[in-house]
Formats: sequence, structure tokens, C-alpha cells
Amino acid sequence: MATDSLFRSFMMTTILLARRRSALRPSLAILLWMWITGGAVGAPSEFGIDEPLLIDRVQTTTSVALVGPSSSHQLLLTATRPDGRQLDVTRSVVYSVTPSNVVAVDKSGFVKPLGNGTATIAARLKRDDSLIEISAEVTSFHVQRPVSFPNDVVPQLTRAGCNGGACHGTPKGRNNFRLSLLGFEPREDYEFLTRESRGRRFFPAAPERSLLLQKACGEIPHGGGVRLPKKSDSYELLKRWIAEGLSYGPENDPTVERIEIHPSDRVVSRGGSQQLAVMAFFSDGTSRDVTRVVEYKANQPDMCSVDHHGLATFEDMTGTTSVMIRFQEHVGAFMATIPLGLPMPDLPVPANFIDELIFAKLKTLGLPPSAACDDSTFLRRVSLDIAGRLPTVRETKEFLASRQSGKRAAAVHRLLDDVGYADLFANKWAGILRNKAGGNLEQVARETFGFHAWIRASLSVNKPFDQFATELITARGRPDTNPAVSWYRAVSDPKDQMADIAQVFLGVRIQCAQCHHHPYEKWTQDDYHGFAAFFSTIGRKEVRKLPEDDILFHKRILAVAKNPNTNVDQKPTPLGGEPLEIPAERDPRIDLAKAMVSPANPYFAKILVNRYWKHFLGRGLVEPEDDMRVTNPATHPRLLDQLAKSFSESGYDLKALCRAICNSQTYQRSSFPNDHNSNDEQNFARYYPRRLAAEVMLDAMNEVAGARNNFNHQPVGVRAVALPDDSANNDSFFLRVFGRPQMDTACECERSASADLSQSLHLINSDAMHRILSASDGRAVKSSRDKDADNQTKVTELYQLALSRDPTDSEVSVALAHLQKKQERSAEDPKVLSSDQAAREGWEDIIWVVVNTKEFLFNH
Repeated sequence: MATDSLFRSFMMTTILLARRRSALRPSLAILLWMWITGGAVGAPSEFGIDEPLLIDRVQTTTSVALVGPSSSHQLLLTATRPDGRQLDVTRSVVYSVTPSNVVAVDKSGFVKPLGNGTATIAARLKRDDSLIEISAEVTSFHVQRPVSFPNDVVPQLTRAGCNGGACHGTPKGRNNFRLSLLGFEPREDYEFLTRESRGRRFFPAAPERSLLLQKACGEIPHGGGVRLPKKSDSYELLKRWIAEGLSYGPENDPTVERIEIHPSDRVVSRGGSQQLAVMAFFSDGTSRDVTRVVEYKANQPDMCSVDHHGLATFEDMTGTTSVMIRFQEHVGAFMATIPLGLPMPDLPVPANFIDELIFAKLKTLGLPPSAACDDSTFLRRVSLDIAGRLPTVRETKEFLASRQSGKRAAAVHRLLDDVGYADLFANKWAGILRNKAGGNLEQVARETFGFHAWIRASLSVNKPFDQFATELITARGRPDTNPAVSWYRAVSDPKDQMADIAQVFLGVRIQCAQCHHHPYEKWTQDDYHGFAAFFSTIGRKEVRKLPEDDILFHKRILAVAKNPNTNVDQKPTPLGGEPLEIPAERDPRIDLAKAMVSPANPYFAKILVNRYWKHFLGRGLVEPEDDMRVTNPATHPRLLDQLAKSFSESGYDLKALCRAICNSQTYQRSSFPNDHNSNDEQNFARYYPRRLAAEVMLDAMNEVAGARNNFNHQPVGVRAVALPDDSANNDSFFLRVFGRPQMDTACECERSASADLSQSLHLINSDAMHRILSASDGRAVKSSRDKDADNQTKVTELYQLALSRDPTDSEVSVALAHLQKKQERSAEDPKVLSSDQAAREGWEDIIWVVVNTKEFLFNH
């Protein structure tokens, strides 16, 4: 209890601006410029609008060109401070237009045409004489562009949420009205809308009386509420489409090839805002502003919100956040860095590139990091993270007594050669690769044990990760001669095989693309089936005797996979690559492995380093760690790139990666927050404490209490981290309740780190805890019988083992007082409580208190 009390804290320029007119000197400090059709753009309105702005020069790009009465354009104006910081001033200026009958500009900088001609848009900073002029031209104002169903109507339905998964985008739709998910199948949507229900949804003679519009604008009851307010641009566009005759679009209708988001990233202010602008580029060479047509979604809603006009507003929080933007099947992201803005203390000398990039981000944020952790904390942390065990008392004493400057690096090197390293990471990979017995241990034990042994041996000898992945993907033959084949038993469905390979080794969750275009990525159904084609030639020859006698082989047929939606055979195609011509006699998985592990592959190295970064730092640079996509950007993109590059150049050396991370100052930060970084959850200004994994916790408790595991079909005393498969989950409620994965999926999210009441009750009073504490040859029994060493020495050794530090004077006093109290009770009535029993129970109590402290249960 004393330990918990002592440890509870652990858990827990004014800018001078001068007025200038448009005759500006380039030597002055702040640049004001604007984005018209495709430049870099603004940041948050940080300065007060009453402050005058010192301008360096005015820089304009091309003019605003609007074609037709329905065109529009979003202006973006940016000011640059003397320190290089860019500020969004789009909504901090007063707009005027001369002449006033050509275009109109609202307060947000949104430009709409009024008539043919040319005009000048003047943007003047409020209460300042600084002026910028923008040329605008409108043509073909009296020629209305026909409405395109895929390019105009579908995006409006997506933006309004009509085709979302919670509405009409479900497979069965709602109330007899269905749409394809997020409009990825516009041809089908056109048929659904215009042909189903006998066309009752539209009334071309009086478009405003159409059922679709009346429900969307709320004129008649609609379960989804008002989605298209009457007289809004979206409402008027759909009304015009109905009036034009519900056309799908011209035969030569261009298709969207890409979108661009401006800005793509920006340093913004807490509580500030940033106007976004989005351009769509079409196959006929034209481009169009779609800022108010695209769908926006904040990836971290607690840090940022974004409205339909593309205005991102930031909360009073520090860190990195992003906004996903979707237009048809095209997606992109805007990334914002929100600084705290405090003066930075002198940072330690970076140990490697990791520190250089982490410290650079902290400087940008103005977020002071915590100090370095002490030696006892480091030794315990790195021993648990690398070897999955507590450091021994001897290791702790030698490490704390050493005065060598490189002793931390030496400890990392020693632990990477420890048998615990292979045990811990084999346990990690066995879960990811689903080494599951599934209740049939008697039948598949040799396979699951052999597969685990192959994983462990690969890690022990530091097999290059590209070789490890290649051997697994291309495995064939019998499990007894090639244990990697066992993965194909655990994951027997070809669809699961391709999905797991994509998720585990590429960080791509492609399952969604089986039925529809991936909602957050570029992957289509053709991409899905092209990747599935690599696994289409796998055959299995079943042998009656035992499953491990089955033979996995290549059928020597042409590898193809049919897309049922188009009925077209897809050739084997690496994700993001071109279709491959593979002869029938060659196993296509060989080509897949070669493409996947190539240094040119943008996914293979990144997913691995991100996975290991999370293992050591508690949070991935990308979260979830196996969901790598453009709409889920890394908090530190340069660091992710550099880690991947370093990993690839090392020959995919896993131990070198672990060494680089653990030797960094970033990893060696204290977990105690300072006055400023207690809320930091993504910038690594401190070490993030995390509860021990179920297997590591059980082993640590056994080690401290002197007990031993006893699982079915395993030798007595086997470490929980060395268990080969899921079968022990059936034996141990402890492992289940503390979140050991069932190995049903390839997602590490199966391992639960959440806390609940059942865990607390299990630690406080359970049969498992009683067995651990009262082991016949355990620490409590030995300490109670050992008359040679004094109790203070034994308490000290207990703390050195459990917490890798000496106990405080208060902790020693509490422990000794409890032992004395037990002996006093025994003296009062020795028949009820003998002296030996009192001593044993006293030590059991002390051990129980220590292993229930957060300091013990968490790696900090």
C-alpha cells in the first residue's frame, strides 16, 4: 500500500506590425499571398484582427477563371510571419469587387459568378491599409453546363450522407431505397434512383415536387432529417438535374483523375482555424473547384472539427491531427500540427536520427519533454520490452553500480541476445500469424508447436525480415519439413490468406474492397481480386493419418481471380502495381513475395517499423498500427520514412531496429509528465506507461512470488510468453481476463489492454493469485523459513526484483511493521496462528501488495 501511495503521481511575441500599402518593400518581415487555383495555402488566423500587418510583398498566381453560371472558387489568403510561420487570413480580410456585376465574394472568400466579364477582387486586411488585388474573369455565364450524374449528383448525395453505411448505402438500403456505398457504383445508383419504384421519386414537370427533394429538404417526413436545405446549392443542382431530364451525363463526360488539397499540411494555432480548398482534375485536362462538394471527416474529432465549407477549427489541444477529404473514389488528407508554443529548454544531444526528428517536432510544437528516466526505470523498462521479463536482482545491482557511460546500450545489446527476446517476439508473431489450435490440440499440436518453433528460431538467429516474409508467403510442402506451411492450415480460406498477408506485411486492410471500393483508400474491387489471384493456385493434398502430413502445392494452372461485379478475370496484381504475366508452371506467390519485399514497395518496411515502434513506445506513428493509408497519416511522417529507409538499408535487420529505438533519447524519457506534457498522447514528449501484457504479467508475478506456471500439454514452469498457441487460454482465466489474444484475426487489436472490474477482483482475491502467493517452494515460504538473512534485506531484494530499485525507508518500515504485527497475533494465540504460519502469511501479504501496485503492473 505504501508503494502505491508513493507511486500514484506516476499515473497521473507580441508581433510588431506596421502599416504599409501595396507599394511594398521585399525586406520587410511578413509575406501575404494567396492561392487561386493550385498553390500552397494558409494557416490559422492567429493574430487579432485589430492588429496591423507588416507585409513583405504581394504575390499573386493566376487569375480566377469561372466558366458557366454554376462554377465557383474558394480563395485562400496566407500571411507569413518573420519566423516563417504561415497564417490563414482568408476570413480576416474585407473583400470588394470592381465592377460589382461580374463576381460576388462572401466573407469566407467564396467566389461565385454574376455575369460575363472581368473584375478585380480587392482583399483588404481589417483596420489596415494593406491591399491585394486579384483578377477574375467569367465566361459562358449564359451557357449552363449539363449536370453529370457521376460528377455532380453522386458527390452531393455522398456529402449529404445519403449513401453512407448508416443510411441508404447499406446492401438492402432503407425503406425500399438503396444506393451503393458512398456512391462507388454510380451506374447502379442511377438505375436505383431513376428506374426502381416505377420512377416515383421524380417529377420532371415540377422538379421541386419530386419525392427525393421533398424528403431531403424536410417538406415531408424523412427519417434522416433535413439533408439538403431548400434553396441551397446542393438542392438547386439536384432540382436542375431533374428538370434537365435525369440524364446520366454526356457520352464524353470526363472522369476525375485526382484531387488536390490545399494546404496539404500546416502548423496552426490552438483554438484557431484553417480554410481548406480542394481542386478536382479531370481526364479532359480541365479542373474544377470542389471545396463545397467534397466530403470532410476529422480523423481526431476531439482535436479538430470541419464544416461543409472546408473550414477546419481546432480545439485548445497540442499535437497532430488530420482531416480526410473524399470526392468520388478519390481521397486525400490535410494534416495540422498544433503547437503549445512554449520556450524550449536545452534538449540532450540526439543519440540518432530518431531523436533528431522527434526533437524537431517538439520544438515546432513548443512542447518541453520530460527528463530522462533513471537507471532502474530504464533497466526494468527495456528488460520487459525486449525480453518480456523482469531483470534479475544481480542484473539490477550490477547495472546500478556501473559507472560506464555506455551501460544502457550494452544492456540493450545483451537483452537482444537473451533467450527471452526470441520468446517474447515469437509470442507476438504467433498471435499476428494466428497460430491457433482451436480446441483441437491433440490433432494439430505438432503443427502449432512446429510453426511457433520456426518463428522463434527465425527471430533467435535474426533472420532478415524480408526472408522471413518470403518463406511464409511462398511456403509449400509438408509442415514437418517446412513449418511455415502451417500458416496455410491456420488461415485456410484464400480470401483470408490474401487479406491477412496484405494486413500483416503491408498494413493494408483490403477486406472492404471485396464488395465495394474501399471507403478510405484507393483500392477497388479489381485491386482486391487482382491481389487474390496470387493465392488462386494453392492446392492441398489431404493425408488421412495426421494434418501435419498434408501437402501444400502449386496446381500449375494460370493464376486468375474473377471480379463477380464485372465478370472479368483479374491477373495477379501487386497492390499499387501493374498486372503480372505469370506462366502456369510458376507459383505466383514467388512473384508476390518479390514485389512485396522490394525496397521500392512503399508499405512493407513502414508497417513493420510502425508495428515495432508501437511495441516499444506504446503508440504507433500511425494508429491503428496496421492501417497504413493516405487518409490516416503518421504523426511524424519524416520519422516513419527514415525508420523504413534505415530498416531496408540494414537488410531488414529486426535487432538493429530494436537497438535503434531503445538507444534513442526518445525511448529513454521519463514517464513522469512535467507541467506541460501531461496531456500529450502522440508526440513522445514523455514515455507512455502501459499495462504489462497478460503473459508478461503472469510470468513477472510468478518470478516475484517464486511460483511456476502449470499449463496442460506443457512442461511445469514454462513461461507464459513461451506458449506456442492459444490452447493455454482455455486453462488460464488469468490470461483470458488480462487480454491474451484468441488468435482469431491478424489484428493486434485482439490483444486487449483495457482495464475492468474482473481484473481488479482477480488480482485482489482469486484462486490463481492464492496459488501464486502460497506456492510450496515460493518466496513467502522461503522468506519465512530463512533465519540467516534479516527481514530488511529480504524486503530490499523483493523490491529489487519486482521494481528494480531499493525500497524507500517508508516502504521498509511498513513491511517490517506488518511482519511484526503478524508475530504479535501469533503470540496471542499460537494454536490459531503458529509463528511459522504468521511469518508465511506476512510475506504473502507483502508480496501481494507489491504485485498489486501500478508501479509493478505497468511498464513505465
